[in-house]
Amino acid sequence: MAHRTGIEVSLAIAEAARQAEVEVISAYPITPQTHIVERLAKMVADGDLEADFITVESEHTAMSAAVGASLAGARAFTATSSQGLALMDEIVYLASSLRTPVVMALANRSLSGPISIWNDHSDIMNVRDAGWISIFANNGQEAYDLTLMAYKIAEDHRVLLPVMISFDGFILTHMIEPVCVFDDEEIKGYLPPFNPPYKADPEHPVTFGPVGVPDIYTEAKKQQDFAIRSSISVIKEVFADFEKEFGRKYKPVESYMAEDADVILLSQGSVYETTEIAVDRLRKEGKKVGSAEVRLWRPFPFEDLRKAVANAKVVVVLDRAISFGGQPGPLLGEIRSALYPLEKKPGVIGVTAGLGGRDIMIQDYEKMFEYGYNYLKTGKEPEAVTIVGLRE
Repeated sequence: MAHRTGIEVSLAIAEAARQAEVEVISAYPITPQTHIVERLAKMVADGDLEADFITVESEHTAMSAAVGASLAGARAFTATSSQGLALMDEIVYLASSLRTPVVMALANRSLSGPISIWNDHSDIMNVRDAGWISIFANNGQEAYDLTLMAYKIAEDHRVLLPVMISFDGFILTHMIEPVCVFDDEEIKGYLPPFNPPYKADPEHPVTFGPVGVPDIYTEAKKQQDFAIRSSISVIKEVFADFEKEFGRKYKPVESYMAEDADVILLSQGSVYETTEIAVDRLRKEGKKVGSAEVRLWRPFPFEDLRKAVANAKVVVVLDRAISFGGQPGPLLGEIRSALYPLEKKPGVIGVTAGLGGRDIMIQDYEKMFEYGYNYLKTGKEPEAVTIVGLRE
C-alpha cells in the first residue's frame, strides 16, 4: 500500500528513480539539483539501490555517460540545472538523435549572467528544440509521479526518446511537501524492466551516430520529428493508465475555472497552483477569469491547448524567461503560433515575471489579469516585454 510522507521534493525524485530500479546514474553536482544525486549516491553506497553511480568531471560527461549506458541497454538517470544543462547541450541533442530513453530531472534555474542560482525557466527554454519530451511538474507529488511515468513513456518501443522533467529550483527542490509514495512492489508491477529493441552489443555490432551526409541527414531529422510528434498519443496513454492504476489524473494542458472565463492566465510550473488563488479572489469580485498550464512542453499539445482556451476572449501568457529580440517570451510565441490557425481565437498578450527567483505576489497575478481586461477594452497590447514586479 502507498503511504503518505513529508519529504523534500528532490528526495522524492531520488526515491522514484530508486523504485524505477535505474541501473546507471551519472551526475555532476550543481545547485539546486544536487540533493537528488547525493541521495542516489547514498542509496548506492548503502546497498539500497543496485546501480553504478558514475562520478564525472562535468555535466557534459554526465550526459555522455548516460547516453552510453542507455545504448548499452541500461536504464539511465541524470539530473542538472542551469549552466550544467548548458554545458550538456551538445550531448543533449545527441541523446534524442540516438533515440536513447534517458530520464533527466531538471531543477529549473536561471542562466548566467549575472550569476543567479535562483529559479526561472531560461534553462529549459534554452533546449526547447533539442528533441526531448519535456514535462513540467508543479509540486512534489507530481515530480515523483512524473519521474516514474517518464520511464514508461521513454522506453515504450513506439517512442524511444529521452524525457526531461522540469521542476522549479528552490521553490520545489528544497521544499518539504506531503507526497504519497508507492510501495516498491506496486512500482514493479507498474514499470517493467527496460527491454531495448536494439543496443550496443559486441556480439552483434551496430553503428550509432555515424556521419550524416547530405543524402540522409534531412530524412533522419524528419524521422526524429515524426517520432516526437507521434509520442503524444503514448504520453496520453501513460497518463490514462496511471490514473486507472493509482487514481491521480494528468493532462497535457491543465486548467482551472477556464470553461466560462473571459480572461485566462496561462503559465508553466509551480506558479500555476498560485494563479488559482488569484482566480478565486477575482471570481469573488465577479470577474470571469481562469487559469491554464501547458504541462507537456514537447511535443507541444496543440489540440489540447485550443480546447482549453476555446471560450476565452483573452489569454495572458506568463513567461519566466525572455526571448531576447524576438517574441517577448518563448511560451508566448508558442501560444500565438498554436492559436493562429483558428478562425475564432482569443487575443493573446504576454507578460514576464519571476526572473532570477523574483517573488511573484498574488497582486502581481491580479495585475496580469488586469492587463487582459485592458486589452479586452482597448485592443492595446502591453509594451514589448512587460515585466511584472520590475522595480522602478
